[in-house]
Amino acid sequence: MILKRFRASLLPMALAMLMVNCTLPKKVKFKNSIDTRDRQINYQSKKKYHFQELGVSVSNEFNGARLNGANQSNDSTITLHFAPENTPINKSPYYAFKTWSESPRQVYFELEYPKGFRHRYKPKKRINGKWSIMDSVDVIKTDGGRILKLMVNRKPQLIAAQEVNSSDDVRQWYMRKIVASNDFVHLESAGQSELGRDIPVLDIYRGSPVGKPIIVLLTRQHPPEVTGFFAFQKFLETIVEKSNISTRFLSKYRVLAFPILNPDGVDLGHWRHNANGVDLNRDWSKYNQLEVENAVSFIRESSKKGGGEIILGLDFHSTYEDVFYTNKTRKGTTLPHFIEDWFTRLEMDIKDYKVNEKDSNSNKPVSKGWFLYGEGAVGITYEIGDHTPKERILEIGGASSLAMMELLLEIE
Repeated sequence: MILKRFRASLLPMALAMLMVNCTLPKKVKFKNSIDTRDRQINYQSKKKYHFQELGVSVSNEFNGARLNGANQSNDSTITLHFAPENTPINKSPYYAFKTWSESPRQVYFELEYPKGFRHRYKPKKRINGKWSIMDSVDVIKTDGGRILKLMVNRKPQLIAAQEVNSSDDVRQWYMRKIVASNDFVHLESAGQSELGRDIPVLDIYRGSPVGKPIIVLLTRQHPPEVTGFFAFQKFLETIVEKSNISTRFLSKYRVLAFPILNPDGVDLGHWRHNANGVDLNRDWSKYNQLEVENAVSFIRESSKKGGGEIILGLDFHSTYEDVFYTNKTRKGTTLPHFIEDWFTRLEMDIKDYKVNEKDSNSNKPVSKGWFLYGEGAVGITYEIGDHTPKERILEIGGASSLAMMELLLEIE
């Protein structure tokens, strides 16, 4: 009797597990698999470091900060220690800290990275809410790192590898620029991140979504890659501006835009990974990470419910130079001629611009491969250079958005 009762109690559990498994998104096979199971990370201690002799303070007590330790080296120098969330990881040290002093003085900050890591990003500073690149005369090269010469005072300065855009900053942007006054923009959620942060989705269309082909826009899988995010911002702002072409485009197509896919990694100040120590842009196969699983589920469920085919996916990133990573396979996809036509238009529309394309079918489970192998759609990784001037980024972002809309409107 006890055994029968025990077996009976397992039946609902088994049925529940079966239902969960049935709702998981279908996996996509890649030639080279990557282990994206959880890996241990090293959290930075959030604290203020005060150096009484100098009267100077340094802090990482804000979202998007990265500072793993600090000590005074001499009567004018503070050494700042930076380490990644875990290893192995790309060799692109990220740093972000605030500093101020009791009275005005000049201080040298030495940026120190672990052995094997070399400096990548030009230091930037924010004063009174405005960002600027530090003058090169105030940046001294060292073996692998840099020494920054700063005048500090009571007003805190934020120094960072790239402009800090936390999850709160991102939300303020899309609420003000995309959602406000646009009744055709529907703010949705794909679910939560590993640490419970929202994964917002901007579902954009005019009229009914039913039957509309879907364009997916992704960004911030890798936390510090904000130049790609800037292009994403301008790309999306161009789509929602109340122009004739935008109105026509959104009456025919539907856009699903994910403005921050890795909110945990962004707010934790990670170099590349999420809260589980995993590169999200290597998880577009088995969906071991909640952020990718939720995004894939939302995209596919939206397509299924609305009856709209997924035709194009653009994933905005940053790297050393402007480049578009594309798939070689074009024939048989949703838009077999889009890439060539789009790039031709960009070179026509943007002054002194030459498209830098690197094409190869994705062997690793990245998003552009997921669009190709999982949906038969065009997938492109849209990369902006670390040091591309912001004005140029906005020009490219706006022109590429306009060209995309015009080309897709030409399709019968």
